[in-house]
Amino acid sequence: MAEQSTQSIEVDAAPDRIMAVIADLPAYPEWAKAVRQTEILATDDAGRAKQVRFTLDSGPVKDVYTLEYDWADDGLSVSWHLVKGQMQKSQDGTYLLEPLGDGRTRVTYTLSVELALPMIGLLRRKAEKMIMDTALKELKRRAEGMA
Repeated sequence: MAEQSTQSIEVDAAPDRIMAVIADLPAYPEWAKAVRQTEILATDDAGRAKQVRFTLDSGPVKDVYTLEYDWADDGLSVSWHLVKGQMQKSQDGTYLLEPLGDGRTRVTYTLSVELALPMIGLLRRKAEKMIMDTALKELKRRAEGMA
């Protein structure tokens, strides 16, 4: 398995509100800058997205890929893995929500991406850190902006 990168952020929102933002995959293009389009391909028994096709465009990086999600029953984590991708050979990720009290939550994002083209480990980790940093800040802004 490829090396992982992990990053956390504190959000002024309860875990259920944050998980609602994470689970609302059709809304990602509204707040996740690089995501141009999402398409739910399959749902689980609870009606949550199981397989989702993403169209990504962040300047030089353009990709269309499908992720499969596994939602925890406690509502405090979700993990995913790559089913099919153009530029990616693998992607594994997790959001873990930790209630801190007073309506605050620590969100920990773990990500491992392996591109179809070889990339030096240091550059790959730097790219993962940038992806996670952006994703966490955008998630925080979206969750805190919801009334």
